[in-house]
Amino acid sequence: MALSSEQDTYVVRKGVSPNTVSEISSKTKIFARPTVIGDDADSSASEGLVQVGVIASYDPSESRSMEPIRGIGYGDQIAEVIPGLTEPMTISITRTAQYLSNIYQVFGYKGGVAGLVRSLKHHRWPFDIKKETVFSEVVSDHMSSDLITSEATGVSELSALVTFMEGCWFQDWSTSYSSDSALVQENCSMMVSDVYDGTNQVITDEVIDTGNKLTSVRFSEPAIGG
Repeated sequence: MALSSEQDTYVVRKGVSPNTVSEISSKTKIFARPTVIGDDADSSASEGLVQVGVIASYDPSESRSMEPIRGIGYGDQIAEVIPGLTEPMTISITRTAQYLSNIYQVFGYKGGVAGLVRSLKHHRWPFDIKKETVFSEVVSDHMSSDLITSEATGVSELSALVTFMEGCWFQDWSTSYSSDSALVQENCSMMVSDVYDGTNQVITDEVIDTGNKLTSVRFSEPAIGG
């Protein structure tokens, strides 16, 4: 949170989560480098990743186009589907607005009470996001030892699956003030330059082991014209 220690309230406290086999949202933690205000502005806390609080929803999505290849004289038959380039990942976030901490501040901009940032046109530098899925005690003993210990809990027995979203840019921002609801929420979506595994932090290339291999019946048959 973008609050100094003197301004912390019960709103920023973190409680326990149930231990289940199924993944639950309360064990998913989102981290960013916030703008720190008050006496902590020059402290080391401003340099590290801090959990982004009071997120109501976090929705990442990806897509890529597909191009079907057909041949003259082969009738209405697809010879092969060619995958196109992957579109940049987009992330939509809904967060409860707070007087001393708005959505610009938690991602590193001096907005709200911390500075003059009020618009997307003031957004001039990209930022990074870390997503950490903390495993429950029910399943953590069965996980591979190469998964890191959770930074969010500080409990050495629990492992976490870590993903880094690198070079993020705000794409849109909105909020609504309604007489029908006392709660004010901020909505934003962002586009991500790159996504990689935060556990091993390796640069992937053509030889990456994806676990997927040639199992399609279509490609085990002789090629067209062969």
